[in-house]
Amino acid sequence: MISNFRTTNQSLSPMKSFLSLAFLITFTAFSQNNYSVSDTNPYGLPNPEAPEQIKDYQALIGKCNCKSVSRKQDQTWADPVDMTWEWKYIMNGMAVQDETIKSDGKHSGSIRQFIADSSKWYVHYYASGSPSTKLPTWEGSKTEDGKIILYRDNTAPNGTPGWFRLTFYDISDLGYKWVGEWTDKTETTTFATWKIDCKRETKADSDIDKIHKNIKAFSQAYMNSDAEALANMYTEDGKIFPNNRKIMSGTTDLKNYWTVPKDVKVLHHKVTPSEIHIENDTAYDYGYYEGKTLTKDKKEVSWKGKYIIVWKKVDGEWKIYLDIWNNVAE
Repeated sequence: MISNFRTTNQSLSPMKSFLSLAFLITFTAFSQNNYSVSDTNPYGLPNPEAPEQIKDYQALIGKCNCKSVSRKQDQTWADPVDMTWEWKYIMNGMAVQDETIKSDGKHSGSIRQFIADSSKWYVHYYASGSPSTKLPTWEGSKTEDGKIILYRDNTAPNGTPGWFRLTFYDISDLGYKWVGEWTDKTETTTFATWKIDCKRETKADSDIDKIHKNIKAFSQAYMNSDAEALANMYTEDGKIFPNNRKIMSGTTDLKNYWTVPKDVKVLHHKVTPSEIHIENDTAYDYGYYEGKTLTKDKKEVSWKGKYIIVWKKVDGEWKIYLDIWNNVAE
């Protein structure tokens, strides 16, 4: 862990090198890859320029361990097969891709794009076991009760016209369920042929996960006007660099700074890291923030800006050591 500043060049040099690296970063507009998969965001991010429906799959993003069961030729259910199902944002956050890997080594996946003109998702499916020159496509949308339902024309063996319908349901932070079934055009007669039950993969949080959680906790504490919680997120010698003000340090000064006036309310606060970089027990992250305040005159004022934070790991917990930010023009 990097120690506090001292007067010797030897003790200053590690921190100076680290800060030089951190503060040499230039704050530029989001590039064409800012929402792509990265070390900071291993499953990518939804692009704010995408249709709002890009977030329909938000609860599925990440990796789940699943049990897949399908019908045999005699119409009985086969034994469950273990598989993983992984979801991520692609095309700089403008689309969604998913991939399944079964315990028998077979792969399959989909590219999912929402087309605003038709108000539908179009899902293009591919599989290692059945390569094709033309990918089958499902169409559909998210329902008011939280399900995602997709359709593809399919005629039953007896000639009855219908669809093969795919439904994601019971979607939560813990996982989701999926069923594939044939249905007639009135959707009164259905016959399930494939079912999948997925549970969210759980593991110990990485250091990047912990910093992400602290960033979200900071925003929540700010919206709750909890100045004490905000001050406690800094190291004992933590410092902030407010715009047009002197450097402030120490729990008392930080608590006073983050105290929201009684007649003011922070309605919204969100921080979006562009990068988080960790070196042993020190880290930096930089990116953009946005917010909305209800003033004492009952006017809503929106604002946004850029920031850089240097973190220190203290007794296993990531705390803010240096915090600098300033606003950017709309």
